[in-house]
Amino acid sequence: VFSSQQELDLELFDYVNWFNNVRIHGSLDYLTPNEYKLMHL
Repeated sequence: VFSSQQELDLELFDYVNWFNNVRIHGSLDYLTPNEYKLMHL
């Protein structure tokens, strides 16, 4: 439970940043989604 909309927005931003820029993925040759995207432009 979030105490405010601002807290929810911040947590969501942090999660999306982690998901796209930190988390490596096995099906993407162990790259982050953004690294994979940049390599295949």
